[in-house]
Amino acid sequence: MIRRASALIACAAAVALVFPPTASAAEATPVATGLDIPWGLAFLPDDSALFTQRDTGQIMSLKDGQVAEVQRIEDSQPTDGEGGLMGIAASPDFASDQTVFVFYSTSEDNRIAKLRLGEAPQPILTGIKKNRFHNGGRLAFGPDGMLYATTGDAQDPDNAQDVNSLNGKILRMTTDGKPAPDNPFGYSVVYSMGHRNPQGLAWDSAGRLFSAELGQSTWDEVNRIEGGKNYGWPVCEGTCGNDEYVDPLVTWKTSEASPSGLAIHQGNVYVAALRGQRLWQIPLADDGTLGEPKALFQGEYGRLRTPVAAPDGTLWVTTSNQDNNGEPGPDDDQILSVTP
Repeated sequence: MIRRASALIACAAAVALVFPPTASAAEATPVATGLDIPWGLAFLPDDSALFTQRDTGQIMSLKDGQVAEVQRIEDSQPTDGEGGLMGIAASPDFASDQTVFVFYSTSEDNRIAKLRLGEAPQPILTGIKKNRFHNGGRLAFGPDGMLYATTGDAQDPDNAQDVNSLNGKILRMTTDGKPAPDNPFGYSVVYSMGHRNPQGLAWDSAGRLFSAELGQSTWDEVNRIEGGKNYGWPVCEGTCGNDEYVDPLVTWKTSEASPSGLAIHQGNVYVAALRGQRLWQIPLADDGTLGEPKALFQGEYGRLRTPVAAPDGTLWVTTSNQDNNGEPGPDDDQILSVTP
């Protein structure tokens, strides 16, 4: 993960919440091995899973331990960094419409498309700036039925503070790519701004949205996301203490995290760490506050990318050791079934 050196104010870094990497017991069982940078992961009504492979542009299925290619997104192009075929989300009405949504890089941009499996993708939102790094890429449906997407600043920090830019944002839209009717910035898909490279999205049982975000060189973050709020980048990295910006709930040194995916499962927030090579488990209180993080699997499985709560009650987690910064083992990449 490249972290650009640029002038910014790492405001009030001394008051940021920093937690030691406390160990905690958990078990992990591989459910698929020999994969190529599995990035997005979504479960279907029959409890099978779909996942994307970032650099190959493939949508894969995983059912009863068997992995098969569903189709390849022909115009998906890797960026020799972090872009390619990234997020995937199944329609809330998948049982009837057989539709999934994907976030991917092309020769021109990053875009979101919908498709019935086996058919050509239909772009619903185009023109998201791409770069070798900082592409965001996560897709998820919220409890409101709207499609949410994370976008990175495309290595131009000014994009994050430009409300007219699609980059450095969390976006909220209908299944046709139109702005959700009650979005906070008028007729715009922008939901929140001031993000550097957010990649995690999940809601708790009360409908509160949480996101994980990769910082530059000092602080990584977990944020509570609210519509219309500004999360500070590039003015702030980590805790800022400025009323114009929302401070994160949790921060880590970038060496301990570089967070990609985020899931909420059985009363905890789980954050997958790439550079940190661990799964962070954070207790989630009924009022939405977060407790002390504990590190699971530190250094055991390498770079971790995406956690998703599985229908069987476990937590599935993908590894990302085949990417530019990984050191793949003989079974990499893998999807693990974790029982905390």
